[in-house]
Amino acid sequence: MILNSIFVFQNKISMSELINNSSQRKELLKHLLLRLHEGDNLEVLRSRLIDALQQIPYNEVVEVEQELINSNALTEEEILDFCDLHTAVLDGSIDLEAAKQIPGGHPVDTFKKENSALRREIDAYKLVKEQLWQVSDSDVPAFILQLRTIFNNFADVEKHYLRKEYLLFPFLEKHLITGPPKVMWGKHDETRGLLKNAHEALAAPVESAEELQSLVELVLDHTVEMIEGMIMKEEEILLPMAMDTLSDEEWYKVYHETADFGYCLIDPQDEWKPEGMRAEKQEYVTADAIRLSSGAFDIGELEALFLHLPIDITFVDKNDKVRFFSHSPNRVFERNRAILGRDVRMCHPPGSVHIVEQILTDFKSGKENKAVFWMSSFMKERFVYIEYSAVRSKEGEYLGVVEVTQDITRLRQLEGDKRLLSYEQK
Repeated sequence: MILNSIFVFQNKISMSELINNSSQRKELLKHLLLRLHEGDNLEVLRSRLIDALQQIPYNEVVEVEQELINSNALTEEEILDFCDLHTAVLDGSIDLEAAKQIPGGHPVDTFKKENSALRREIDAYKLVKEQLWQVSDSDVPAFILQLRTIFNNFADVEKHYLRKEYLLFPFLEKHLITGPPKVMWGKHDETRGLLKNAHEALAAPVESAEELQSLVELVLDHTVEMIEGMIMKEEEILLPMAMDTLSDEEWYKVYHETADFGYCLIDPQDEWKPEGMRAEKQEYVTADAIRLSSGAFDIGELEALFLHLPIDITFVDKNDKVRFFSHSPNRVFERNRAILGRDVRMCHPPGSVHIVEQILTDFKSGKENKAVFWMSSFMKERFVYIEYSAVRSKEGEYLGVVEVTQDITRLRQLEGDKRLLSYEQK
């Protein structure tokens, strides 16, 4: 029945009409996708779709999706299901040749580099998964640690999704493009739920290889598939469409606010400004803009101060998110902007997360205010001192944690006095 239906529909349209007529292509696409939505054979439809269209411009895919949503023929839940179905059909067959070139540092360039970083984590997951079927029960703890590390990294996708939701989607909606944002936001929420379940499952005791294999098949695989599917939706549909839709001025506004949300697994180095675009003057760079109880800084002075402190500082807010780190050239522990906005638990090896959790619990409850550690024979014979302090307001309200790290190797070697002026040799 399905083959006859498609054959009749295609025969009503000549191939030349199909190639040259956008409305005919969209009607055929709508017909095939709705048949797919009704439960017809996926493989047959995919083959017929590619044979009929050869190359489907991404903008037509979006237009058809928007028309189906506007028609109210599908419920919210059906729209989400439909998104997965048409992704499976169109994967790799959308024509992107007409897409605009993306300059380095552009918000889309950042999105794509983050996707590449996510793909590397997906590849790492698949490599671990391939080995699971030969593991013994004694190997399970080591594999759990590997999977926790990978899924800790997957958690960084939250910043990627938030930037889409709060920076990109509003501009698309201003251009009356509501379908892809609505669908993708729903898929983001599904992925968030799956990631939460995955982290909970990986935190629970797993005692046998058989249990681990079940965990992978029943929980982890679907999570990874969702993340991988969203990468395809972005790169073959959303991002090319957004490049064609948003003006340089709109993209520049997205660019200016991107760092506020943080980055997913990367630390972008390229700066971007559209040709001929004047940067908006930022009022906060005046001398009195950053006022403290004991003085004031302009932004350049404050940045330079943190670069030259002989200590490393990292601040975690009351919601356990990394908000700031001093970016000195001689940091003891490497940091990059990919950690901004990340849950501090995800920034530590799985074996030490329980210590981080204890510190947070004790600081929040008011039981403790300081935790101190030191490490000898560490990092090429360096002696490192680490101090965590609870940050509280004047009223005693918990505001977060400040981590101060210092290499005190030379300080421990000092003896006697130094009262005369002499300069350090560079």
